[in-house]
Amino acid sequence: MSNLPKCPECQSEYVYEDGELLICPECAHEFTFASTLAPEGAREVRDANGNLLQDGDSVVVIKDLKIKGSSSSVKVGTKVKRIRIIDGDHDIDCKIDGFGSMQLKSEYVRKVD
Repeated sequence: MSNLPKCPECQSEYVYEDGELLICPECAHEFTFASTLAPEGAREVRDANGNLLQDGDSVVVIKDLKIKGSSSSVKVGTKVKRIRIIDGDHDIDCKIDGFGSMQLKSEYVRKVD
């Protein structure tokens, strides 16, 4: 018995593998197994090292970040706890001790275990 997913286009169960691709013989739709795991519209947010970030993770800032409208900056090594993933250019919403609520770009943080 095959553990292959149904075709996302026509829901056919006659999907077959061809290398990395999955192909539906009924509608000729080609897709990957990974594309069937994430729901439509869900986006993956990754840190500077390529680790997947999720709500509630802790991260460390890897670059000094100037704060718009202020003379202070968030320094390298600042730990940020309980992040939230949001849509937009700045994809992390968080609270930083001493600075308050702000948004960060995921490319300037590293996930902490």
